[in-house]
Amino acid sequence: MTDAIELLLVEDNPSDAELTLHVLKKHKLANRIKLVRDGAEALEFLFGDESGQSGSAGNVPKVILLDLKLPKVNGLEVLGRVKADPRTKNIPVVVLTSSREDRDLFVCYELGVNSYIVKPVDFAQFTEAVHQLGLYWLLFNERPRLQVERAAT
Repeated sequence: MTDAIELLLVEDNPSDAELTLHVLKKHKLANRIKLVRDGAEALEFLFGDESGQSGSAGNVPKVILLDLKLPKVNGLEVLGRVKADPRTKNIPVVVLTSSREDRDLFVCYELGVNSYIVKPVDFAQFTEAVHQLGLYWLLFNERPRLQVERAAT
């Protein structure tokens, strides 16, 4: 599928979202990026409805960049649902957050996050962090070609 989403960016801060998109596009790391601004929208995109409990899981990005402090449904809930569903559990999820709370870090790894990165406050450092994330997760990281084996229902 040539128009499949490569990266799902789940970010409610307009400045962080704009900068992340700019860096990824500037370095030609992802052409097909879907930006959603809250956890409910992320679940709807991935699963087809707000609850994340039904739907086809037809939108399977190469990687999810996920903020934790989101409106409607928080990032921990999104992460938990993604990693608990056999259709999406193999999608790499990178938490890109301002949270330095040990509890958030611990819970993310318990839920199966692939990487946890605290957003640098400095503009240049944030730009470089996003560039390196894109290089690794979109270009270098190998993952199974077939994400989902669908049983006939």
